[in-house]
Amino acid sequence: MESFLSRYRNLIVLLAVVVLQVIGLAVQVRKAASASSASAIGSSASERHDEKGVRLIRLWAAGMVTPFERAIHASRLGVSGLWSEYIDLRATRDQNKELQQTVDRLRLEQAMLREDALQGQRLQGLLKFQESYIYKTTPAQVIGTSGSSQNHVLWIDKGSSDGLARDNAVITPDGIVGKVREVFEHSAQVLVINDQTSGAGVVLETTRIRGILRGNAFGQPQVINILADQRIQPGEHVLTAGGDQIFPRGLPVGVVQQVQRDPDRGSFINVVVKPAANLEHLDEVLVITSLEAHLSPQQQADLKTSEELKGAEVAADAERKKAAAEMAERLPGLKDPNAPDAAKSQVGPDGKPLPPPVPTMPKPIPAKHPDRFSPGGAGDAPDAEPQSAPDAGTEKPAAPKPAPPKTTAPNAGHSAGRVR
Repeated sequence: MESFLSRYRNLIVLLAVVVLQVIGLAVQVRKAASASSASAIGSSASERHDEKGVRLIRLWAAGMVTPFERAIHASRLGVSGLWSEYIDLRATRDQNKELQQTVDRLRLEQAMLREDALQGQRLQGLLKFQESYIYKTTPAQVIGTSGSSQNHVLWIDKGSSDGLARDNAVITPDGIVGKVREVFEHSAQVLVINDQTSGAGVVLETTRIRGILRGNAFGQPQVINILADQRIQPGEHVLTAGGDQIFPRGLPVGVVQQVQRDPDRGSFINVVVKPAANLEHLDEVLVITSLEAHLSPQQQADLKTSEELKGAEVAADAERKKAAAEMAERLPGLKDPNAPDAAKSQVGPDGKPLPPPVPTMPKPIPAKHPDRFSPGGAGDAPDAEPQSAPDAGTEKPAAPKPAPPKTTAPNAGHSAGRVR
């Protein structure tokens, strides 16, 4: 070390002197800067006002220290982020778990609210249909199915305690569903129309062809025992006929989907029907507990209004007939007073109808002054034959005697003796 200092002593002294001079100059010399650069580097207001720059020594010191400060600051931020985001995650995990539970609960509540809204819409439509329907019905909810493709039955939550009985019709606002087969105290079993053991009397709306509705092996309702008819086309509506004393008349059943030939009987066809009610997705149904007409207050008011209108029309019709009869009495009649009474001649004393009366010629009016041209007189014609006396055993009706003339004609006695 001593040898190095002794060897390069002059050079070291020279370098030290140069460094000292440079430092001295840096302390004395100022770097000119504009107002924008002075504000960017954070110069004071006095310096900006005096328009003085920054000393070189200060500028050099800031340039040497700034990289180290930036590196230290970035390292501190990186370490803090690494600790908070990757190492210390216990609070974050707990918070994430709570948030996930909240999201699941809100999703479940949303699904429940959606289902409640749909059920409310269905119940509102069901209640509206029940209020407008004329028969007494009981709403019920479907609580189970048969679970078999060969046996189509439903279970509902109403039973004998709610007024249900066997063979009650089960319907929806869209169409019929089936009939009650078994009744318990608080539940009942419903046989659906697409079951093979079911049956309902139906009629085609357009062609008015009647048949029996029954399910087939594929779970489709079909109308059987129908003779082949080309008028039956797909799309025709099928309604209940009302003859089975279970389903009221006129309820919608479905539409004709397909017409098939009966494999056992060639002259018969089977009409496959697409049901109007969605038999695979039933939630609420109506059970008809009585076939007696049950009118709502609005329907009763409408019926009363229609009866009043009908009574007013009948009264007006009676007034018109009475006025026509009075007018007919005032006008001259065209009835022949000598004609027999048709009403009396229609039925005889023994109660049997009589033949129509034979029209008779009107009797001639006797002349006041009979002569040879008067009816019944022969006059003094030369070719007139003497009249023979009537037989003793034959009775003839006496001829009407003419009225005696007021004046005596020359040949009055001669003509009067010939008239009988």
